[in-house]
Amino acid sequence: MNWITNYVRPTLNSLFSRRTDVPENLWSKCDECGTMLFHRELEENLNVCTHCGHHMAITARARLTALFDGGQFAELKVPEPLVDPLHFRDQKKYTDRLKAAQKSSGEKDAMLVAEGEIFETPAIVACQEFKFMAGSMGMYVGNALIAAAQRAVETKRPLVVFTAAGGARMQEGILSLMQMPRSTVAVDMVKEAGLPYIVVLTNPTTGGVTASYAMLGDVQIAEPNALICFAGPRVIEQTIREKLPEGFQRAEYLLDHGMLDRVTPRGKMKEELATIIRMLMGLPQHVVGPVPAPAPAEAPAAEAAAKPAEKPAKAAKPAPEKK
Repeated sequence: MNWITNYVRPTLNSLFSRRTDVPENLWSKCDECGTMLFHRELEENLNVCTHCGHHMAITARARLTALFDGGQFAELKVPEPLVDPLHFRDQKKYTDRLKAAQKSSGEKDAMLVAEGEIFETPAIVACQEFKFMAGSMGMYVGNALIAAAQRAVETKRPLVVFTAAGGARMQEGILSLMQMPRSTVAVDMVKEAGLPYIVVLTNPTTGGVTASYAMLGDVQIAEPNALICFAGPRVIEQTIREKLPEGFQRAEYLLDHGMLDRVTPRGKMKEELATIIRMLMGLPQHVVGPVPAPAPAEAPAAEAAAKPAEKPAKAAKPAPEKK
């Protein structure tokens, strides 16, 4: 070992092998058209492909930030259920799966509940987080829906639910299936109070979620090309041994067959929800952007209406006739 080996060679290697560390998540590939999209441009477009309009996955917190005015909302506290009540274990312990999901998603469980304003329209919004164990419906999700319904009735605000789930959570067994009637009762609470219940179905919405609160809305809206079903198309094909129609169980197919009221792109969802809520609540139509100034032609008429009416002039007395 000498100074050439210890000093010169490492120095030369560091000079010629330098590379700039570039983050790996600067670009995302569209699953539909294969276009490479710059991450900032994709975030500004709410994770919708700027080339083909394909709606990619978006986190629940990012969705709420884009939905509420100024990105400001208050997150509601959800009662926490028992952790691993069945002591379930498959390849991993259920508690370990929960910890891994919390770390990867950054959320406590598969649903967020928040209150805020949508174009100055107060609303309660519950949003499922698909990154948390595929948005599966467990006891926490049931508690979240009940908390959202109670808050909506208490504040007399409409309830909006964004669904994204692979169904019930198998690790909670029958306790997970019990959330179907619990969520149905929560929806009935809102409807009995005379408040709107609006559901926005996103890709994918399947299983027990579709069989309960996802299909009970006064108004059913879906994002383009969202998969909405109970059993998936592959399971149905294997069962009936027939080829399914093109686009079967997608949002546009369900709209054509009367299962949905609207298919609305993500970028227009905020305005759509504000319009529907105000219509159902009997409120005046919201104004998007600054209030326009009155037209020049209307100004003189408005000024004339503002001036007090002048007293009519007294009629002159007729002159006396000359004799």
